[in-house]
Amino acid sequence: QVQLVESGGGLVQPGGSLRLSCAASRSIFSINAMGWYRQAPGKEREWVALFTSGNTTNYAASVKGRFTISRDNAKNTVYLQMNSLKPEDTAVYYCNAVTVGIGAKLSNYWGQGTQVTVSS
Repeated sequence: QVQLVESGGGLVQPGGSLRLSCAASRSIFSINAMGWYRQAPGKEREWVALFTSGNTTNYAASVKGRFTISRDNAKNTVYLQMNSLKPEDTAVYYCNAVTVGIGAKLSNYWGQGTQVTVSS
């Protein structure tokens, strides 16, 4: 089991920055993949940025060059630094963790979400 707690959302003007945090309840070394997804009103949830095996990072095309995912292993925390924010970045942002258990069973965990609103 992994509990995830997000923080750092809020209201920001276009062009501004925010940093989201996701604290995990156990060592992130034991988690196979972690990252961020978002869901805007009336739209499906979409992935934003991910850490996968070997500490590889991946970004959605819509955020590449503006968002940066990072991690602090000592704090069991993953961050999402969001710069040059646009109104279309407005969404609820969710932290996600995937573990692989016995028999290669995948388990998917989600945080409660944090609202990001980009508006003037």
